[in-house]
Amino acid sequence: MNASLPIPSNEALAQSESLAHLIRTEMTANGGWLDFARYMHLALYAPGMGYYSGGLKKFGSGGDFVTAPEISPLFARTLARQAAEIVTMTRGDILELGAGTGRLAAGLLLELAQLQALPGRYLILEVSAYLRDEQRRTLQAMLPADIFARVGWLDTLPTSFRGLLLGNELLDALPVHVVRTSAGGTQELGVTEEEGRFVWAPRILTNPAVLDMLQSLQLPDEYTTELCPAAAGLIASLADMLDEGAILLIDYGFPRREYYHAQRHQGTLICHYRHHAHDDPFLYPGLQDMTAHVDFTLAAETAMAHGLALKGYCGQAQFLINCGITELLTETSPHDLAAYAPVAAAAQKLLSPAEMGELFKVVAFGKRCEYPLMGFSSGDRSHTL
Repeated sequence: MNASLPIPSNEALAQSESLAHLIRTEMTANGGWLDFARYMHLALYAPGMGYYSGGLKKFGSGGDFVTAPEISPLFARTLARQAAEIVTMTRGDILELGAGTGRLAAGLLLELAQLQALPGRYLILEVSAYLRDEQRRTLQAMLPADIFARVGWLDTLPTSFRGLLLGNELLDALPVHVVRTSAGGTQELGVTEEEGRFVWAPRILTNPAVLDMLQSLQLPDEYTTELCPAAAGLIASLADMLDEGAILLIDYGFPRREYYHAQRHQGTLICHYRHHAHDDPFLYPGLQDMTAHVDFTLAAETAMAHGLALKGYCGQAQFLINCGITELLTETSPHDLAAYAPVAAAAQKLLSPAEMGELFKVVAFGKRCEYPLMGFSSGDRSHTL
């Protein structure tokens, strides 16, 4: 156990132990072993106990990590310009997939009202009842009643949709399979229990979906990495559902040739607990976030195989600059240091290559979307996917 990490409260530890009991029960029913994707799914999404479905604070200074919408309203205001373009061209709605605290939705709607480009509906697909309640509180507090009336929550994807499908830090939270290549054959790293603690447990890889994904990678021996069939499945579902408009995904990750680089031979799986990043996914199940970087080439291949066009791919900084973040910065006078300093500091976090500017990428796919998207008007790197 990492001694440098904060100790959870007794209440949080009790919640974690309840989840661990659920995992053990399923593990026993499966012969004492679970693939890591199933373990990760339970740790993050088990009803009432998983990280995203439990009642503990996740975002901001009192949580485990900070997302772009929590850093500054600049992020939502800038993104709204791209959203306005798509909503106006399609006369459609917005559907946000996993809306966090609801702050991004609120910021987008407020700015879209200023741009006179409000969608008829702003829909949120949220699997966590706890986060759904938090989103409702945030949106009611931040929005005028007439704008809040446009917001609705969904339990499942609609059968068809026109407008903008938006996912900010969505794909990185999908469960991944962990595999390790060797001269003796590829193993899937799953989970078992030893002396009351969950530990890694390798087995020969037999999962057909994971094997299919692995075949195209040509990885060297002694290479550990993550594969995410769930990401391909989600993008395929979104593509099949979209009648007209665009899918916009913002996340951290790489094109395939960078993701599976020889130097990244230990994978990208990372855990976040109280603003500490570490590599132990079995610590405090249900109390910490677990993520893996996104293979944006997989996203593009899946989208195009399901009838979508790749509309653009670039770093977050380039996307925000294309959408006018520098113009928004000029609204605050640099001579008013008390007002300008926090705005400039937030912009630095969003744009700096050493912060979120290059680690995070933005990719867009379209259907019946023949017009160029402003977010990729300069610096498009679609050719790298």
